[in-house]
Amino acid sequence: MTKEKFELEIKTLKTFYELYCKDKHEIQEKIQNNIEYKSNFFTLELSLCQDCQKAINYSFKKLQSCPHEIKPRCRKCPNPCYEKENWKETAKVMKYSSIKLSLGKIKSRIFNLFN
Repeated sequence: MTKEKFELEIKTLKTFYELYCKDKHEIQEKIQNNIEYKSNFFTLELSLCQDCQKAINYSFKKLQSCPHEIKPRCRKCPNPCYEKENWKETAKVMKYSSIKLSLGKIKSRIFNLFN
């Protein structure tokens, strides 16, 4: 996986987890997360609760160790690396956030039609 693809993946995870955590959990902490991938360093500022921090760090570790040069979607991966429980939790976060983001885009388009 290229450096650019990795950066896109971690930013997507950040966006989805922060949206989910903000809506579902009460107390978020701001932390700075430094991630290394193929001698490149990425710094993300996250605002998540303790449980979501553990979950996103797990996802980052799995992403860092992805053996595929052209990364498939995890749900279509021929040899998934996520443990089943972690996969279910991550899928729940991704589903919730993608629906919420999609509805927000539709809502803004409708408002723009009438303005």
